Parts: sequence; structure tokens; C-alpha cells
Amino acid sequence: MLFTKMHGLGNAYVIFNQLDDEFENQEFHQLAKNISDVNIGIGSDGIILICSSKVADFQIRIFNKDGSEAKNCGNGMRCVAKFLFDHMYVTSPRFTIETLGGVGSVDVEVDHKQMVKYVTVDMGAPKLLKGMIPMIGDPFIATINEPHSFDEVTYNLTCVSMGNPHAIMFVDDVKQFPLENIGPTIERSVLFPERVNVGIVCVKNRQEIDYRVWERGSGMTMACGTGACAAVVAATLNEFIDKNKPVTVHLPGGDLTVRWDESGTVWKRGEATYICHGEWEMDTK
Repeated sequence: MLFTKMHGLGNAYVIFNQLDDEFENQEFHQLAKNISDVNIGIGSDGIILICSSKVADFQIRIFNKDGSEAKNCGNGMRCVAKFLFDHMYVTSPRFTIETLGGVGSVDVEVDHKQMVKYVTVDMGAPKLLKGMIPMIGDPFIATINEPHSFDEVTYNLTCVSMGNPHAIMFVDDVKQFPLENIGPTIERSVLFPERVNVGIVCVKNRQEIDYRVWERGSGMTMACGTGACAAVVAATLNEFIDKNKPVTVHLPGGDLTVRWDESGTVWKRGEATYICHGEWEMDTK
């Protein structure tokens, strides 16, 4: 099984191209766990399968390092877009990719070698109602700066789904906040039937925020594309930043530019990078 390992701001995925050589009889949930393990596998935040689609130009399936299947992945979308364009599976700078969370468009920008440098992803419109997250409570109301207690400590949550569910909290310093401790507690809280990603945000000014994330199924990661978008939406809902203006999101792995426009669409721009290419032994346990 030939693979390419890529990262988007340190959020690393092992990518398998099934357009030319579809794998048969593979249990992808277990495969993701084996490959993501740094000791017995390649080491990553998960795997991505590139497949054909009946409703878009391409389809991707995303499996987290714990084997769970994700609905969307903003960093993964950028990596896949770069892979497809660089390997000439597409020649147009704009094309569409289907995920479990829906169909999104991507726009690529090339460097002097005609290799993709930046990718802008149409992340779609955020889902804000509790029933769409999903989250326990009235399914027809949004969760904006709503207090909830975990381990006898109260945190104010703003919840947004960008294909993946996110619970966002605003803090004074993202480096000092013990996200490693509270993240798994909120992720698996009964409030969230399908679990949740947990993000913390420090607003620097009206066009700049710091962001860290505990991802469901992966734990602490260097970056999260859907999370960065959710953070900008949450900051806008709490009136910390302005809608329809580009916001620089500082993540441990680097910066993303996110804009929530007046039509309701969230746009995300950032880099994607190759790490290595290789071959995975199919009979490896």
C-alpha cells in the first residue's frame, strides 16, 4: 500500500490514494490505529483515503488515530488538495471534495515550480443549534457563552459544528490553560452524544487570535482546520471580532487565515506540506 505522509501546520495524516488502486477487504478503523501508532506504525494524527465521488470531483474518508471516522478535516482537505493538483489528477485550480460533513470547494495557489503553496477551503456555513452539534438540550437554540460544570469547575462554552463539533472557551493565555486535563473530560461529557473537539481561544485583537485544541479521537494536535474556523465563528458570536474580515489564527503548528463572510460561508487559507512517501506492508499487524 503506497502512502504519502503530509501535514497542515503540524497536523499530520497518512494519505492513501484509492483513485487508481482501491484497497479491498481492509478494516480501516484498525488500520488507522496501527498506522497512527508511532511505535508500531508510521505515526500520525490519522489516515485519509482519497476516493472517487458521485457528487463531487473527489471524495475523502478520514479516520482519527483512535480508529473513529471523522466527518471533516480542514487541514486534511488542504493536504489532499495539494496532493491531487501536484500529481495532476486535476488541472483546474478550483475543484470540489466530498466528506461525510458535505461537499466543499478548494482553491489552490502555486509557487514558481507550479507546486501548490497555499490552499483556500470553502468550509461551508457553521451549524450553531444544539441539535446540529449535536448537544444535549433544546435542539433549536444555540450555545453561546453558556456555563457548564465539569469536575466541579464551571466553563463557558460556545459550540459550533464545522462538519465536526467544537466546544470553544475563551481564556487569558492558551499556553497556561490546562487543556490536556480538561479536554478529555469535555470531549466525553454526556452533553455531547457524539463527543466533541475542545478548543481554547485568546483574543489578541479584532483580527488576531491564539488557538489550541484537544481533538476527539486524536488528543492534543498542532493544528485543527475546522477548529480554527469554529474559533473564529465563536469569537464573532461573542462580539470579540468582526464578521467578513480576515482573522489570523495562531496555532502551535503555524498560522491560518479564516474569514466568515456575510453570506454565512467560512473560508480558510493555509499551507500544506509533504513529509515523506513510502509503502505500508498490508499484512502488518
